[in-house]
Amino acid sequence: MKKKTIWDLQRMSADEFKQADKLPVVLVLDNVRSLSNVGAMLRTADAFSVEKVLLCGVTGTPPSVEIHKTALGAEDSVDWVHCDSTTEAVDALKHAGYRLCVLEQVEGSVLLNRFEAESGQKYAIVVGHEVNGVDQAVVDRADVCLEIPQFGTKHSLNVSVSAGIALWQIVSRLI
Repeated sequence: MKKKTIWDLQRMSADEFKQADKLPVVLVLDNVRSLSNVGAMLRTADAFSVEKVLLCGVTGTPPSVEIHKTALGAEDSVDWVHCDSTTEAVDALKHAGYRLCVLEQVEGSVLLNRFEAESGQKYAIVVGHEVNGVDQAVVDRADVCLEIPQFGTKHSLNVSVSAGIALWQIVSRLI
C-alpha cells in the first residue's frame, strides 16, 4: 500500500472549511491550562468538523505559538470563542437545545462505549482542567456524564486524548 500524499487527500482550505456544513457538536474546554492541549483539541475539532470550540475560563486562546504548534493552523479553520464563565457558556448551550455531555468520572456516569448519540440532536462535549477535571458546577448542569473505560494503573488520560476519543464516539454515530 502506498501512503497518500497531502494532494491525494484533497482537503479544503481553511476558508472553504469555515463555510462548509458542520456536525451539531460543540467542544467546551473548562479551564484547560496547557496551550498544547488547546491546540491539539482545536486540531481534533477540525478533523471532526465540529461547529465551534468554547475556550472557557483560564483556557488560553490564539494567537499563540504554543497553540499553533499542535493546532497546525486549526486555530484559523475552527470557529472558537473565549467565554469568561464555563457555567454561563453551558447554560447558553442548553438553552439553545444542546445536550450537555460532561466527560468526567462521577458516580452514575455512562461508559462512553455505551452512549448512543441520536441523529438530529445537538451535543456539547465538556472537558476539563488537567488536574481538577470539570468544575462541579458544570457537572451539576450535565444531561449526562460520560466516562472512558480504562484498564491500566493510571486513573485518567490526557484531556486532549480524552476529547478526541469522546468526539469520535459521538461523531461516528452522527455521520
